[in-house]
Amino acid sequence: MKLTVLGCAGSFPGPESACSSYLVEAEGFRLLLDFGTGSLSGLQRYATITSVDAIVLSHLHADHILDACSYVVVRRYAPDGPYPRLPLYGPAGTAARLAAAYGEGPLDDVYDFRELRPGTLSVGPFTLTVDRVNHPVETYGMRVEHGGRVLAYSADTAPCEALLRLAHGADLFLCEASYPDGAQNPPDLHLTGREAGEAATKAGVGRLVLTHLVAAWCSESNVIESASAAFTGPLEVARTGARYEL
Repeated sequence: MKLTVLGCAGSFPGPESACSSYLVEAEGFRLLLDFGTGSLSGLQRYATITSVDAIVLSHLHADHILDACSYVVVRRYAPDGPYPRLPLYGPAGTAARLAAAYGEGPLDDVYDFRELRPGTLSVGPFTLTVDRVNHPVETYGMRVEHGGRVLAYSADTAPCEALLRLAHGADLFLCEASYPDGAQNPPDLHLTGREAGEAATKAGVGRLVLTHLVAAWCSESNVIESASAAFTGPLEVARTGARYEL
């Protein structure tokens, strides 16, 4: 199983990255976790524009979905298109949300919309387990398994038990750390570096990769220092183009 970071900025594109999008590959199958603002550029840079086999959207905030609208043009209007409908998993209301954002009627000719619910399902060669996490809208953290290896993805969340269950024993934990420690942060919205590190320690993960940092108000050094104080295993900040073999 291989993970490629296509975008990792939190809430809006940063100076060095598009918003959240992560490509997971195994057995020639390419699964996209989230499709945030600007990440279609990364897909073209680190894979190919038509190579996606399925998409899973963790929630319907703009910074995790908007390039699924841009992707309609690729799938529907390419000179050698249109391409077959692409399975797209998301929370209730995903089809209507993307259609409204695109602004030109239903997108059912492009996407085969499938509603996420807590539980386990097969997506290509992957076993995908999703559960509701602690965010203001319906949001799913994810656990992706293949060949005895485990990737956990927090999506956007504040601390919660579901996050620990999804990350339990994961080889790599891709975890958001949007807020600085020591600040008065809004409750039930995002994690700090310390909280991400605490979750990684409680879940017993092998490696922690911090993502969704908001560059405009969150110091990377603060996040790393805070997370390192709570998690003593391998730790780094996600970078666009970074690749991990699990």
